Amino acid sequence: MSAVQQNITMSQQLKKEITLLSGIGQLSTTLMGTGLFMIPAISAGIAGEMTSWAWLFLFIAVCPVALTFAALGKHYPNAGGTAHFVRIAFNKPQLGNAVTWLFLSVIPVGVPAAILLAGGFLQQLLPAPLNTSIYAQILTLCLLVVINLSGAKASGQLQTLIALSIFALVIALLWCSDITTADLVMPPLNITSVKPIAMALGVMFWCFVGIEAFAHMGEEFKNPGRDFPLSILAGCLIAGMAYWACSVVVIKWGAYGSPELENTAIPWLSQKLFGGQMTSVINLVGFFACFASINLYLQSLSRMLWSHARHYHPHHMLTRLSSRGIPANATLLIAGIILISILLEAFTHLDLSSFIKLANGVFIMIYLLAMISAWKLLTGIYKGLAGISLLLCSLVFLCLGWAVCYALIIFIAIAIPKRKQAPTSKPPLA
Repeated sequence: MSAVQQNITMSQQLKKEITLLSGIGQLSTTLMGTGLFMIPAISAGIAGEMTSWAWLFLFIAVCPVALTFAALGKHYPNAGGTAHFVRIAFNKPQLGNAVTWLFLSVIPVGVPAAILLAGGFLQQLLPAPLNTSIYAQILTLCLLVVINLSGAKASGQLQTLIALSIFALVIALLWCSDITTADLVMPPLNITSVKPIAMALGVMFWCFVGIEAFAHMGEEFKNPGRDFPLSILAGCLIAGMAYWACSVVVIKWGAYGSPELENTAIPWLSQKLFGGQMTSVINLVGFFACFASINLYLQSLSRMLWSHARHYHPHHMLTRLSSRGIPANATLLIAGIILISILLEAFTHLDLSSFIKLANGVFIMIYLLAMISAWKLLTGIYKGLAGISLLLCSLVFLCLGWAVCYALIIFIAIAIPKRKQAPTSKPPLA
């Protein structure tokens, strides 16, 4: 390798700054993020008290999936994430490209809903001239860009603090709700409960969306072989406990059943349990919880674009890193796309439940492709886990129903190789 090629290679390496603690903080806040403030109420509105069974089934399904992603990240750490796993498993660049575009397709359906929710909390904290939804969303996006350009280390430290504040809020809700053993009793299962539980699972999968995004950060861990798998396992455990606790409180107080409570259940409960003096604190925690979730997605999307460009066009402007080792151009491009999405969605009425289902269709498709890749790449016990995960993801895929059409259309359109047209013969020059 020449000296010039070696310098190019070194300049295209991300900085290894993520530790075990910051990794746990990033994943747990991402998993809780927007979901903690709306999914418990939405799922309870669908399945009622049967939601407790849906949470149990979801936790059982997530465990092997999380372990499989941990094994993939440990053995194949790369900023390309699932696109990289698919590419090396099938040795077909077209499939890797399809996963990349599939991930990017979340921007018009998932990111606007998340930023809308974050902006709703921030709007309550802004002064009168700026306390509108569109200003709050644009300000949220600007803060996301600043944090992302500051580096993975600063982002991880911020998200660890956010995780601690979210966990403190959940503990306070449990403490003030006087939860007893009677509130923890599981209702009896029957044949009529299968449909509402399945419908609730289609929405609740959003809670553990983020593991596939976290896979893009494996290349930036100081010790990916040890800390990346532990971060996934600990992050999923913390997030699962928080979701279950919030669901218990929501069901106990009946904070579900209306469109208004879909994204205001936690503030409504906080007002009821803590009084008005805690409103600003709850809005601040809610904003940063949503902010943390979107933050990791902006990080993962930018790194995926950077990895894609590095693989196919090493000298492209998207492969350039800032002095902090951040793919700045890719970050700004993704932020620009999100801004366009925000402006377009500002003129429509967002139905959070429908948008979540569409986004979940994309994510479960990515999970399925990751599990198939794991089945081909891994060996031993991890191969068995990949098989179980593939079966479980397939069941969740079926639970989503019509929402998977969006993901299927995008994936098939990119994955099917295009036929090359035969060159047309040109008439001889006179």
